[in-house]
Amino acid sequence: MRVAAVAIAGAASVAAPRAVAAQAAASQPVSAGRPAADSAVPQVAPTAPPRPFVPDSLDGEAYGSILGGVARVYFAPEDALVAERVRELLDGQPPLPGLPDTLPRGVHAVLAHSPAAFDELTGNVVPEWRAGVAIPSLNVLVMPTGEGVPVFEGDGLRTLRHEWAHLGLHAYLGELRVPRWFDEGYAQWASGGFEAMEAWRLRVLIPAGRAPAMDSLELGWPRGREEARIAYLLAASAVTFLLEEGGEEGLRLFLDRWRAARSFESAFRETFGLTTSQFEEDWKRHVKRRYGWLFVLSHSAVFWLLLALVLLFMVRGRQSRNREKLARLRAGELPDAPAFWRDEPGTEGSVRPDPGVGEEP
Repeated sequence: MRVAAVAIAGAASVAAPRAVAAQAAASQPVSAGRPAADSAVPQVAPTAPPRPFVPDSLDGEAYGSILGGVARVYFAPEDALVAERVRELLDGQPPLPGLPDTLPRGVHAVLAHSPAAFDELTGNVVPEWRAGVAIPSLNVLVMPTGEGVPVFEGDGLRTLRHEWAHLGLHAYLGELRVPRWFDEGYAQWASGGFEAMEAWRLRVLIPAGRAPAMDSLELGWPRGREEARIAYLLAASAVTFLLEEGGEEGLRLFLDRWRAARSFESAFRETFGLTTSQFEEDWKRHVKRRYGWLFVLSHSAVFWLLLALVLLFMVRGRQSRNREKLARLRAGELPDAPAFWRDEPGTEGSVRPDPGVGEEP
């Protein structure tokens, strides 16, 4: 959604995990095996953060914590320096697009030092390719430190911002249900958008009917790596297309109306002038128009391989023609020492030069 970074270009937002479900609200059930957070989530007031749920230890390591201005960071002893850097990064996060600059606040950021610690904390409900997880119902984000990309470099920074955006959006909308495609698309857009070079995948998949419909993503986010990559790309490109005209101000107006009317569809129609079904059709036409076959070919490895071979044959053919032309030119040139210069007088074909001045005939 740039899926990310792959780690994968995106990260998962999950419902309250089984490991900590007892400390979540009773109305927040967990769907086993689903990596999506589409259940109701309470709004988190900046002055009243939810009760911490992080265990004292994970995967046999005791965890400590440091408090920043917007988040408390939990970490294993080996990640103390990383935790300090993450605290600084979270305190320095720029405002999320379309949201008040006070959100999110009171976040619990957990740095899982091992895959086992990550799974223990999240209830093992997220796929193995995940780069990070947001749990909006608990105002928690979880980032791995013992695997993959460092949290504070490159794709790790984008993933951190991605999860931060999930928490901010849900904190603002309170218990409202957020369509998954918009939730992930917003987080991708807020964390820098998606790589246009990846958009050719949609151009190929949409005509073939292999791109999932937006409403189908509500039933469950794909767990396979490649399927999830496509779903993140779909969500990111759709939200990017939606906001190309209105920009951040249009997004703010839409979120305000959504929060006031408590209806995604009515706020969408009032702000953008069309239904979500009409928008999906417009978006598909936009993808086909903007990322046409020339774009697809120009971003295909096969295309560049074929182009390289064509250029190679052209160069070889030109070199061959140049050699033949040079040979013909050399064949028509007079030699440096013609044979008749070397013939002895009186022999056949010899030419005797005229006597010069002062010479006797």
